Amino acid sequence: MDGVFRLWTDGGARGNPGPAGIGAVLRDGEGRVVQEISETIGWATNNVAEYRGLIEGMKAALGLNAKRLHVHMDSLLVVQQMKGVYRVKHEGLKPLHEEARRLAKRFDEISFKAVPRADNAEADALMNQALDAAGDLLSRPDEPQSLF
Repeated sequence: MDGVFRLWTDGGARGNPGPAGIGAVLRDGEGRVVQEISETIGWATNNVAEYRGLIEGMKAALGLNAKRLHVHMDSLLVVQQMKGVYRVKHEGLKPLHEEARRLAKRFDEISFKAVPRADNAEADALMNQALDAAGDLLSRPDEPQSLF
């Protein structure tokens, strides 16, 4: 249709911080699902998980040689930070933001849109699927992987 890939991505933690996971759905310009991501990321906060979901989704799109990408997320914070509207104040999020910005620069065109959680149900379901499958494997580690 229009050659624009569309990425719906989500990240979340059960507890904040807590066991965390990511989910993403990547669709091609024809609207076909070309990749799904459903992974646990260990112990993290919601914001870390949101960034990790975005980063993995963008990597997947780049792996399919996408040049144009429209990103949809239910994290207003991450969307506004990626647009440059909000500053990244938390030191722990700065490296993730920088990695996401580096990846974003590799697209000829990229946009970020905050969507209601209900409109991001597929990515949310994939994130929860990963956490449900991991179960007790994600109990609190001796040393948390991330506290931001």
